[in-house]
Amino acid sequence: MNGKRTALLLSALLLLASCAPAESGNGGQVDYEQTKKMVVDILKTDDGKKAIKEVMSDDKMKESLVMDQQVVATTIEQTLTSDKATEFWKKAFSDPKFAKSVAKNMKEENEKLLKELMNDPEYRGMMIEVFKEPEIQKELTDALKSKEYREHLQKVITETVDSPLFKAKIEELLLKAASEASKNEKEKKEGEEQES
Repeated sequence: MNGKRTALLLSALLLLASCAPAESGNGGQVDYEQTKKMVVDILKTDDGKKAIKEVMSDDKMKESLVMDQQVVATTIEQTLTSDKATEFWKKAFSDPKFAKSVAKNMKEENEKLLKELMNDPEYRGMMIEVFKEPEIQKELTDALKSKEYREHLQKVITETVDSPLFKAKIEELLLKAASEASKNEKEKKEGEEQES
């Protein structure tokens, strides 16, 4: 009942607004801007907001506002795959800041997704099955034997060895090993002296 009253109230307001006397010089026609302003002002009042809330809470109104999922999916697909959209995305990704931001967000999402998948037993089982297939194994073996992969591996190893962090770590390990060897040698000598 309230929904009907609200709809009636809105209709009456629009009717009154359209019947408002026109300003002189407009030839008897209603000024669109004035009417629009009046309707917007009415809708901003507490009564107007309440009326809209009542209309929107009506189940029939909700049903009529809910769009068909297929229509939404088709519209999004057409919009994203259109020539204008392709042009927009090319232009957007040519901006380094935008590309970096998207890549960063996608990287975080991809890492999160991969971690979740790696904890999923079903996914891990599927991956194991995929790697057991003879065709996949052959492709992997061919890829690992390829000249490009070997060059890439050599480059990675060279970069790692040249890295200051790697050098510091190796130096630390060598000093630790030398210290332990010296300690063991000292203990051995002390043991021999005690025996003699």
